[in-house]
Amino acid sequence: MANLTLTGILEKMTGKDKDYRYMATSDLLNELNKEGFKIDIDLEAKLSNIVIQQLDDAAGDVSGLAVKCLAPLVKKVREQQVLEMTNKLCDKLLNGKEQNRDIASIALKTIVAEVPTSSVAQSVLVSISPKLIRGITTQGMSTEIKCESLDILCDVLHKYGNLLVSDHEVLLGALLPQLSINQASVRKRAVSCIASLASSLSDDLLAKATIEVVRLLRNPAIKSETTRTNIQMIGALSRAVGYRFGPHLGDAVPILINYCKNASENDEELREYSLQALESFLLRCPRDISPHCNQILHLTLEFLSHDPNFTDNMEEDTDDESYAEEEDDESANEYTDDEDVSWKVRRAAAKCLAALIVSRSEMLSRLYEEACPKLIDRFKEREENVKMDVFNTFVELLRQTGNVTKGQTDFDESRLSLLKLILHNPLLCCALWYVNMAVSRRKMTMNASLLNERADREAFNPRYLLKQEVPKIIRAVNKQLREKSIKTKVGAFSVLKELVIVLPDCLADHIGSLTPGIEKALCDKSSTSNLKIEALVFTRLVLVSHAPSVFHPYIKAISAPVISSVGERYYKVTAEALRVCGELVRVVRPNIEDHGFDFKPYVRPIYKAIMSRLTNQDQDQEVKECAISCMGLVVSTFGDHLVGELPACLPVLVDRMGNEITRLTAVKAFAVIAASPLHLDLSCILEHVISELTAFLRKANRALRQATLGTLNTLIVGYGDKIGPAAYEVIVVELSTLISDSDLHMAALALELCCTLMADKRSGPNVGLTVRNKVLPQALTLIGSSLLQGQALLALQNFFGALVYSANTSFDVLLDSLLSTAKPSAQSGAVAKQALFSIAQCVAVLCLAAGDKKCSSTVAMLTDILKADSSTNSAKQHLSLLCLGEIGRRKDLSSHDHIENIVIDSFQSPFEEIKSAASYALGNIAVGNLPKYLPFILDKIDNQQKKQYLLLHSLKEVIVRQSVEKAEFDNSSVEKITSLLFNHCESEEEGVRNVVAECLGKIALIEPGKLVPALKERISNPAAFTRATVVIAVKYSIVERQEKIDEILYPEISSFLMLIRDHDRHVRRASVLALSTAAHNKPILIKGLLPELLPLLYDQTVIKKELIRTVDLGPFKHTVDDGLELRKAAFECVDTLLDSCLDQVNPSSFIVPFLLSGLDDHYDVKMPCHLILSKLSDKCPSAVLAVLDSLVDPLQKTINFRPKQDAVKQEIDRNEDMIRSALRAIASLNRISGGDCSHKFKNLMSEIAKSHTLSEKYSSIRNE
Repeated sequence: MANLTLTGILEKMTGKDKDYRYMATSDLLNELNKEGFKIDIDLEAKLSNIVIQQLDDAAGDVSGLAVKCLAPLVKKVREQQVLEMTNKLCDKLLNGKEQNRDIASIALKTIVAEVPTSSVAQSVLVSISPKLIRGITTQGMSTEIKCESLDILCDVLHKYGNLLVSDHEVLLGALLPQLSINQASVRKRAVSCIASLASSLSDDLLAKATIEVVRLLRNPAIKSETTRTNIQMIGALSRAVGYRFGPHLGDAVPILINYCKNASENDEELREYSLQALESFLLRCPRDISPHCNQILHLTLEFLSHDPNFTDNMEEDTDDESYAEEEDDESANEYTDDEDVSWKVRRAAAKCLAALIVSRSEMLSRLYEEACPKLIDRFKEREENVKMDVFNTFVELLRQTGNVTKGQTDFDESRLSLLKLILHNPLLCCALWYVNMAVSRRKMTMNASLLNERADREAFNPRYLLKQEVPKIIRAVNKQLREKSIKTKVGAFSVLKELVIVLPDCLADHIGSLTPGIEKALCDKSSTSNLKIEALVFTRLVLVSHAPSVFHPYIKAISAPVISSVGERYYKVTAEALRVCGELVRVVRPNIEDHGFDFKPYVRPIYKAIMSRLTNQDQDQEVKECAISCMGLVVSTFGDHLVGELPACLPVLVDRMGNEITRLTAVKAFAVIAASPLHLDLSCILEHVISELTAFLRKANRALRQATLGTLNTLIVGYGDKIGPAAYEVIVVELSTLISDSDLHMAALALELCCTLMADKRSGPNVGLTVRNKVLPQALTLIGSSLLQGQALLALQNFFGALVYSANTSFDVLLDSLLSTAKPSAQSGAVAKQALFSIAQCVAVLCLAAGDKKCSSTVAMLTDILKADSSTNSAKQHLSLLCLGEIGRRKDLSSHDHIENIVIDSFQSPFEEIKSAASYALGNIAVGNLPKYLPFILDKIDNQQKKQYLLLHSLKEVIVRQSVEKAEFDNSSVEKITSLLFNHCESEEEGVRNVVAECLGKIALIEPGKLVPALKERISNPAAFTRATVVIAVKYSIVERQEKIDEILYPEISSFLMLIRDHDRHVRRASVLALSTAAHNKPILIKGLLPELLPLLYDQTVIKKELIRTVDLGPFKHTVDDGLELRKAAFECVDTLLDSCLDQVNPSSFIVPFLLSGLDDHYDVKMPCHLILSKLSDKCPSAVLAVLDSLVDPLQKTINFRPKQDAVKQEIDRNEDMIRSALRAIASLNRISGGDCSHKFKNLMSEIAKSHTLSEKYSSIRNE
């Protein structure tokens, strides 16, 4: 039936009537697009011939439809028929009529794009490639045919270049001569064609192509047009092949720089193309371009102001910030010439400089010294498009500064001045100075070399250098804000916006000069919505990041246009204006008690503007939410001056709580109002709000429940006297359903609200009873969860403490309930270890809350359990020890005779968990009374070798608690402890060494003056274990918080980290771990050492054959890699450095070969490598893009790996984790702009898409 239909269609297609032919061709297209379409072999040839014939139809719409038919047709007919069609089309292209040439070209491109399989594609390519080459190279062939042939060949090579490997040399030989052809259109297409071919060329043929192009460039006799084409060719090659072009940069870069400098005055295109090629080199070959970066920087800065037809002598930098409108047309005095194309050179220079900034983070300080002033000066650029590129380049500089200095605090300028003063005064260098630190005041003895090193480093800190340029930036930007061009003003605000993000609080002295620009942008009739949004976003960022007092002199000028913008018609402007109003509210009245600034004139204008938006129902959701949030701030801040308006305003907010779309925002707004120190009268809506909030606790929306719990807590604290006990009981019942380990954050909030309810004296006995009946069972279930930790555990402890004080709550019943949760159950078996710790902490809090008498009786009961036979009930003994430890840490237990001996007797238990708990208990009991118990522990360590490991753990508990609480030991104790610990540095047991290292590190926090020199003394110890232990000790001493050890460790840390060169792998690994900790917690300590440390660190990522050994296990042999842990630690260290010290890391030198090697290493090494690759894709995309082809193979190997048939579940799960990890890295690579230039990566993405399993995993990862 289908074939009969088709026969009818084909007859009509050959008819004389144009309309019939059109309708028939349309019907054929519909038939071909049907999934079930099949065709007889007999009809195939006829159908194909007629479609090819229709391409020549005199009616253009018919031939157009015929081209569309080719796309589905090539998928439905046999390979032989496809080849016949392509041959006919090639013949039409090369020998047919001129008027049919275009349609034949389009038809061929369609077939190439739609070929269904690689085997058909291979046959098509074998058929058409020689014909296309003939069309390009035949003498006397018309320019049009050459151009069409090149276009088609470009498509062929772009999609199937890797299938034509055997023809690459022939193709290259045919294409390279086209670069010297007189016709510009042919040369242009030849460039695209060679670039498409280059991505699949071998290194030898790529070198051949590059050498030929460079040879032509070196030939002074060739025409300038050909030279320009060859420069474009160089740039196109680097864009196509990325890092593979690196070896040829030594030849290409000097030629391009020479052309830039020596081109004739009017040859601006030559300069433009040269700069574009250099930009490509910077982005695609970041490693190999390094030696040329300084030259390129100087070149871009020179041509950034290249404007030979315009002199700027009349323009002087002035500080006149007035906004007097100029009546004369600004462009009247400017030079204008339609033939002037020097702006293209300036634009190319700006983009090249942006590429340098993005790809060379290590040059940031130099860029601030040389490029930043030049960029600021070029804000005055007369060509608007170029000016936008200058703005974008400057924004990239600011953004890169933010990226590489993320997490760093600004160096105090007064400190830097003080350091420089000391450096220039030899007498002061010898003195002891008291430096006023931001965190605390303390005495520091600093030698001149340390001061010199630190001052120099901070003087070259990009943030510090940027801060010095802020006044110049503001002067230049203010001039741009006075321009008439909207585009210019938008660009200026984007610069200011990025500046505030990178350097908060940098505009405190410039608010007055910026205010007129903001005012004009918001009030000028010519301002567009885009400009207003940019101005408002900048205003909000400034208000957030600066002290309120800075704005008080300018509030009138700022507030009027912002309030006016609230009434704008475009919803995005309105929403942003409302956000700014919210910040304005905080600024005009930062403190309720502070009466320094008269805020009253601004209260009602702000209130009226927001109220008009709040009551308007017919507006965008974003505006509604912003209006609700802003009104919450207004009421909480100005409520005492809006007493008459509150009865009208508050019910509107309550009404918004009833709307599903706005209720979450309204709940948060009431939290702000309830927390107001004004303690406003909410009696008119309080009952309604409480009932609504209680109902919200049953909703499925997690964010709503979370916000509701916070708001209820705030309301009960502030307005509990106006809420009845009956409402409390209803709330408690609802809270009981939220307490579970399925959502610990929600459970913590619910328990905190319970504590608030029980602490309220007005709650009454019924509330306590409801809590015991409804909440307590849930709390006791939660405490048995192995997931319980952090805020939820703390809230649970507070809950039990509060429950003791609740009416009619028996301590004994509560204690029994808690202890009974530790009993093994028939359903779930034994209680998890983490749950026992949670129970013990809650028991300790309960005992302390109940008073000394109850606490003593509980301790006595627990010790009685320990005195019983330890083999009878290990779970009971385990919990008893943990409880004693937790109570002992909080309270002195020395009144209980021989409690330490009772605990230490448990060291003899046959159960490991009992011994570990006893060690923990002894250490914590010692914390409660150091003078009595610390000597006891030290004496036992010396005298009882068998119990040494457990006793060291007890000592560790003591030291860790003391370091956290910043308590101090007496001198004799410190000496005794350190002597004992150093004696155990060489222990054969790794566990002992680790405990010793942690103890030494934590003591160093308490007594750095004694410990740091002692540790340094031992780095030259002949015993490798001792060297490793002292380095790990240093690792434990580097914590996130500010400590007095920092100043002592700063000049000495290099001695420890340089042990990365040690011959022993344990010492090297210890040094890598210490470096990683320093990079994470205190990057300032190691930044100056990284140029020397990084090559040594990279060396640790390499597989070393001497660390691989074979163990003979009789029936089989097992290979052991002793360097695996070291390599894993090294890659994890690099991962940390990318977060904290990106400006010191050169990604290009690390990716190849080190990261590349890691991606093909062991499972444990691959995982951190995937994370590093994802991070580099986000932070340094150009460096990754340059080597993208080489990264594909190891990733492809990983995602295609399948475990053996007899693999255990653990191996299967581990492989699944590995595949997901690799897919995450691939997803990051896919986000890089320009990744589609890599054929190998495109093929990898295609392979993932075709595999059902991989595509599902990839989709779920992208949606995470």
